Amino acid sequence: MAVAKRLEVKLESNVLDNVEWYILMSKNIKISDIAKSLGISTATVSRALSGSDRVTQATKDKVKQEADRLHYRPNLAARNLRIQKSMAILLVVRDMSNPFYLEVFKGVEGIARRAGYSVLMGNTEGDVERENEYFNMLADGHVDGMILMTGKLPAKHKLLEMPASETSIVIALEKIKDCNLRRVIIDNEAAAEVATQHLIDLGHKKIAHIAGPEHEPMSMLRTKGYRNALKAAKLLSTEKLEYIGDYSLESGKAACHKLFSNAQDYPTALFVANDEMAFGVINELRKIGLDVPQDVSVVGFDNLSFSGSFYPPLTTISQPRIDIGKQAMHMLLNVMNGKIDTAVDMRMPTNLKIRSSTRQLNISDNSEVKND
Repeated sequence: MAVAKRLEVKLESNVLDNVEWYILMSKNIKISDIAKSLGISTATVSRALSGSDRVTQATKDKVKQEADRLHYRPNLAARNLRIQKSMAILLVVRDMSNPFYLEVFKGVEGIARRAGYSVLMGNTEGDVERENEYFNMLADGHVDGMILMTGKLPAKHKLLEMPASETSIVIALEKIKDCNLRRVIIDNEAAAEVATQHLIDLGHKKIAHIAGPEHEPMSMLRTKGYRNALKAAKLLSTEKLEYIGDYSLESGKAACHKLFSNAQDYPTALFVANDEMAFGVINELRKIGLDVPQDVSVVGFDNLSFSGSFYPPLTTISQPRIDIGKQAMHMLLNVMNGKIDTAVDMRMPTNLKIRSSTRQLNISDNSEVKND
């Protein structure tokens, strides 16, 4: 009986809680309601909710607690109209299906949300019209800033005619010719040298390269790093050992198929310009009956979240993707707030993750696998 009574009381309490919640949610709770509940001015509540230094931390905590209890939600439309901001930024990438960008997005969003911004993601897929549409979104005020990861700018756009100090754009990881916008970058050339040197140190002498899109600066820098390492080791670098992809898995397969179909002697190692193409390379090598790393060693670039779980686990250059996103968003906030008025580069570190897709080449391997 006592148990039943306690249960009845608990149920009644839950019902009352739910009724109170419904009533609160059905009301349009305003700052004035919080002020009235706490017995303080609406100006104090407004300052506390905006994080103003003119309000003590104790008052901020008390106001936030009461706002949560009353289920207060700020009127973003009214606020944005008042401050003439969209409170949104745009992250533009070349291919949304590439998992590389998702972790960058995670880093961007983490910082953006803390600053009160939402993040939209634009996907160009190399479409010039789409690229212009995203720039128009920024020019027309639909977003307040842009983080660009496509490797190129529209041929002509009014935003690009403005001084860099008045353009709320940050470039992430790409190098764009004749561009003076702020950038968060890595040293692609040096990282590619490290990747290729790893294969040289393992005894490989015939090392092929599958590059990213032709004429794109980032792709060209990685190819340059590959060539630098071969030149320093006095190893042969020829066009027959270099093939072009577009960073997609399918292009990795296609480039690998051409490379191993045309070669009189197979290369014993490949440096591939990104992990996704490297996955395609390994799949194609299996298809033609070659084992990785027993017959061919493969090094990628990016260290995607599942590169360590791929079979075999991929040796690759690691980029701090989440941190890159965070730093790009920090830089964009500074740009939008007028704290950066000149072009500036922030260089992020890289390192080589050595896994099972590469192996030491033995003298008995004769430095190459014959094409029978």
